[in-house]
Amino acid sequence: MDLTTQYLGLTLKSPLVVGAAAPLTEDIDNFRWLEDSGASAIVMHSLFEEQIRRERLEIHHHTEFGTESFAEALTYFPEPETFHVGTEAYLEHIREAKRRVDIPIIANLNGATLGGWIDYAKQVQEAGADAIELNIYWIPTDLNLSGADVEQDYIDIVRSVKESVQIPVAVKISPFFSNMANMAKRLSEAGADGLVLFNRFYQPDIDIENLEIQPNLILSAPQDMRLPLTWIALLYGKLPVSLAATSGISRAEDVVKLLMAGADVTMLVATLLRHGIGHIKTIEEEVIQWLTDHEYESLAQLRGSMSQQKCPNPSDFERVQYMRAIQSYHPIWAPDHQFVH
Repeated sequence: MDLTTQYLGLTLKSPLVVGAAAPLTEDIDNFRWLEDSGASAIVMHSLFEEQIRRERLEIHHHTEFGTESFAEALTYFPEPETFHVGTEAYLEHIREAKRRVDIPIIANLNGATLGGWIDYAKQVQEAGADAIELNIYWIPTDLNLSGADVEQDYIDIVRSVKESVQIPVAVKISPFFSNMANMAKRLSEAGADGLVLFNRFYQPDIDIENLEIQPNLILSAPQDMRLPLTWIALLYGKLPVSLAATSGISRAEDVVKLLMAGADVTMLVATLLRHGIGHIKTIEEEVIQWLTDHEYESLAQLRGSMSQQKCPNPSDFERVQYMRAIQSYHPIWAPDHQFVH
């Protein structure tokens, strides 16, 4: 069975890509295991904009401390841009990964502003990364900031990164735009080679006893894939970009559905954290079995077959589907008329 797919201009042996997750990629020994289990590419864990900014501030502090008396002392130190404390380990991780495996390594830069992390994209490229996943994670809270301003910031970030590197750049975004289709088009025009749909916002919880805000990471579930599935099906064939699906991909049938919608790759994270790295092989085998049972010869025959572009009823992806979903639901009532489902 031919599982070959194209993503960001890279030829991958299958659509099964390991998504960004520190527990999977921080240990360099996992990379060979991931490749042997069937991963076609690996997205590195995130390097955060705040991490780079903090290190630069620390360097400024240490180089300027005490120099108010001896101003010339500053001339004995390189500029902060030449230091790579901490972040150098990320670059070395990429170099070592490239030495250990033959599949593409995709760096993951996580930020929200046009900060120094944009410049860092060049160093990621020099370290050997095959592509960059630009993870723009931002919750705007400024009451005076318009939606148009927020969208323009995204466009400016993507354009700046693309101008600084030659390797492909995918953009991982949230779905919370007034017109997601138009935003996808603008990101493509800004130079994005691919879209990763979608980022998940991790809402905090409150500890009511200790009066503290607590992080609360909940792994994605199969129902979470419905949103990326819908938008991939709507965007397929309309933009010259690769489409990657993430969130809730747990089983072979999830992979098949997303490929039918038009995804080039499916990113696995939560299911590997739950079931182990070897689960990639299980999913791959089950995808091959499904394709064989349904007389497909390759993924190319399957991809996009249920997208809006090729669906027998294109309106099913729009408002009519919303109305049908609401009208077709029938609750189950217990004998005493108590609601069950």
